[in-house]
Amino acid sequence: MKPQKTKSAMWGRKVLTICALMLTANLLAFAGQHKISKDLAKNKSNDQVNVIVQFSQVPTAAHHQKVLNRGGRLNRQLGRFRGAAYRMPASALADLAADPSVLFISPDRPLRATSTGAPAVAIDYHADTVNAPAAWAQGLDGTGIGVAVIDSGVSDLLDLHGNKSGSASNVVYSQDFTGDSVNGAADQYGHGTHVAGILAGTGAMSKGANALYSFQGVAANANIVNLRVLDQNGAGSDSDVIAAIQTAIQLKDTYNIRVISLSLGRPVFESYTVDPLCQAVEQAWQAGIVVVVAAGNYGRDNAAGTYGYGTITAPGNDPYVITVGAMNTKSTADRTDDVPASYSSKGPSLFDSVVKPDLVAPGNLIVSLYKPGETLSQETPGNEVPTALYKSNGNQTASDTYFVLSGTSMATPMVSGAVALMLQQDATLAPDQIKARLMKTAFKNLMQSSVAVDPVSGQSFNEQADVFTVGAGYLDIEAALENTDLVPATAGSAMSPTATMDANGNIVLANGSSMLGGNSILWGSSILWGSSILWGSSSPLGGSSILWGSSILWGSSTPLESSSILWGSSILWGSGTVQEESILWGSSILWGSTTMQQESILWGSSTPGSLSDRK
Repeated sequence: MKPQKTKSAMWGRKVLTICALMLTANLLAFAGQHKISKDLAKNKSNDQVNVIVQFSQVPTAAHHQKVLNRGGRLNRQLGRFRGAAYRMPASALADLAADPSVLFISPDRPLRATSTGAPAVAIDYHADTVNAPAAWAQGLDGTGIGVAVIDSGVSDLLDLHGNKSGSASNVVYSQDFTGDSVNGAADQYGHGTHVAGILAGTGAMSKGANALYSFQGVAANANIVNLRVLDQNGAGSDSDVIAAIQTAIQLKDTYNIRVISLSLGRPVFESYTVDPLCQAVEQAWQAGIVVVVAAGNYGRDNAAGTYGYGTITAPGNDPYVITVGAMNTKSTADRTDDVPASYSSKGPSLFDSVVKPDLVAPGNLIVSLYKPGETLSQETPGNEVPTALYKSNGNQTASDTYFVLSGTSMATPMVSGAVALMLQQDATLAPDQIKARLMKTAFKNLMQSSVAVDPVSGQSFNEQADVFTVGAGYLDIEAALENTDLVPATAGSAMSPTATMDANGNIVLANGSSMLGGNSILWGSSILWGSSILWGSSSPLGGSSILWGSSILWGSSTPLESSSILWGSSILWGSGTVQEESILWGSSILWGSTTMQQESILWGSSTPGSLSDRK
């Protein structure tokens, strides 16, 4: 008897069909790339535009003069980055692009923090769900490891003063890139301080005789290098971030900067191979710095009919870096009931079809630090947690220290903190070795399907813990610290796999020399991810060789759209394709502000409460 197709089954079948169509569209979009970014075409010839020009080498005075000769001016030099930021006439772009030394010209694009306001409900238990206390029990707290927090700045709060060093601040260096001559690198928005608390807060203001719960950061004694790139509204630009990344590289040896934490991003406009933001993070990675990036908060965006798939933001689309999605802890310490946050952006990446995110960490309703008066606290005053949440003698009075936010921004510093702990334990680990261990040891026995309900709109969102939603799984710090496997230390040996189609129309995962995809993966004597995952370049996602978690078998031997693919215990993927879907991708999607206005999840704090997945 032929089984009936359930609503969830039909939705699931559409998702896989969409992913296949997206892969085809991505290949076509990439084929049309040239030396000028397509989104510069909207400018009129007499417009003045802010651009980033990438050259074949670090630009010299002679390279800058090429722009000046065409009516431009130098806005910012970008250190050892092979490019610089300029303002020039749009009419001169084509002529400049014809110069052999010019590799690519793109706008100096705006970007934002990847979080938003959400009302406090209960303790998030994020440290427990990722097994951070196991590291603390070993005496690991990030001591000696420098983490560059490239964000909206960091406020000087008691919880950011060293876990072992008394009154000394964890913030060992600060620099402003926004041009704020009054406030310098001090946080005016509130986002960077919240991120810093998750990463390296001591929890001092929530400890003591009356403590019910302490909001301690993952690596409470790591050194924070505060590089402010976002203004009081959480906005910045590509060139600001690139300049900050270059500064982190320059200060690497001075402050032992081994990690860069980027809880920010913007839409993807071109391949990571020419995107200046992606090229900048690759430079840091190749310099020996682990770069951890937020996946983005577009997981609810169905404007293109993709159910949020293909919405990873830059530079999280770069295959070198560790891209982090968000989970909802459901306010319990037990991670087995945790589910993907519906707003967390999903892969594959636009243009390149890179499998992202790489892993996930708690990001929903996360309690961390703030300073009263910062923009976020003014825009979402209900986000201060009551003191009764963490003190036995507390009340419903709003805390002046702790605040709640949601987003992949909050998940990112948890992974950054985990990296600091791993490097404290073994300082010889290279970025690719860190990434591979985190992905291999990630917890994989996740709930396979769930439904999130927005408490404000009442809208429901179907979520599945598939490879494009949770990557290799859920951050497990204890397991990562126990693992001793090593991939080669060479930069690029752990590049995220690429999803592509073989000659038979099956989706396969592969990535050249990467140890994370292809037939060359060696974990000791096996090619297994943990105990349950096998990713091989010769095996389609619909084939019998890929196990996801302990309960999912993606098919037996047939393509993705076949009727033999089982998803968990409740969904049977039907046969056929989704003819009614209209998938517009690549250059036909304008990711600018006009498109995003129709989505309920916006960057920043303009939709307080909308990022909560609680019923």
